[in-house]
Amino acid sequence: MATEEERKHAYKAFKKRLKLMRLDDESGLSHGSNTSRIGGITPPPGHPAGVWDELVAEGKLKKEGHGIYSMAGEL
Repeated sequence: MATEEERKHAYKAFKKRLKLMRLDDESGLSHGSNTSRIGGITPPPGHPAGVWDELVAEGKLKKEGHGIYSMAGEL
């Protein structure tokens, strides 16, 4: 069971990594649209595996399968 501080740090790291991956996708020249098609990512390393399941239980993340998570409130 992760502490509140661990969950908070892991969630912040997840949001930052997702944002950077989307920005990288949007800046590419491979597709015409400026909208990222990245909906989910693998969680950043350095956090216990159980913390991601706890964030899913809290409703902050959504488990997509095969180790991929996305933000719960996004389509």
